[in-house]
Amino acid sequence: QVQLVESGGGLVQPGGSLTLSCAASGSIFVITNMAWYRQNPGKQRELVATVTSGGSTNYTDSVKGRFTISRDNAKNTVSLQMNSLKPEDTDVYYCNADIARSGTWKTRVYWGQGTQVTVSS
Repeated sequence: QVQLVESGGGLVQPGGSLTLSCAASGSIFVITNMAWYRQNPGKQRELVATVTSGGSTNYTDSVKGRFTISRDNAKNTVSLQMNSLKPEDTDVYYCNADIARSGTWKTRVYWGQGTQVTVSS
């Protein structure tokens, strides 16, 4: 069984910072891409940032220069450092990873349970 567990959400004032973390655990053989998404009720889930196993990153335009995604391959973790937060960054943030379980090269997508980020004064 494979699990993704997020932490680090909360309430922050505009202009503030938060760091989200996500740890993958279980019978993991390899993790290829890892990512963070965000979603509010009634809205489509939006891809925020991705990082490959080699460390290449991509960001949606609205967070470029403010957010940084990083991963630790040895610990099977991915983080999202969020700076200069704006009220429009308020959402539930989800961790996402393409994982092959032990004994197979076939990957499937796993999701975390989500963590709330609220940016408000």
